[in-house]
Amino acid sequence: MSGHGRPDPRRSLGQRGETLVAQWYERRGYTVLDRNWRCRDGEIDLVLAVGRVLVFCEVKTRTSTAFGTPAEAVTLRKQARLRRLASRWLDTHPGRARSLRFDVASVIAQRGGPAIVEVLEAAF
Repeated sequence: MSGHGRPDPRRSLGQRGETLVAQWYERRGYTVLDRNWRCRDGEIDLVLAVGRVLVFCEVKTRTSTAFGTPAEAVTLRKQARLRRLASRWLDTHPGRARSLRFDVASVIAQRGGPAIVEVLEAAF
């Protein structure tokens, strides 16, 4: 909610995107371990597992590609932050150390049309 009691449309758009991406992974046999995991340094959108692989996924949702693809918003700085957050997540989940992968998911939630989900596995 924004400070005026109205829902923030960007937040609900982001949550919709994360739900669509979580479903994309689940259809492919992944287990969602965490959604919107937070610590003092930030938030991880999705933490997933498949076999011996832990996946940390940054989800970017947009209504169009007018300002570039959502994945292009994941800068080197954001990649470094996600790596730090993954380390924090692993610190709080001992025994989970396995093979790690960092994915970036793009969701284009077109107005009046179906959303397009693209997942770039091992993006960085």
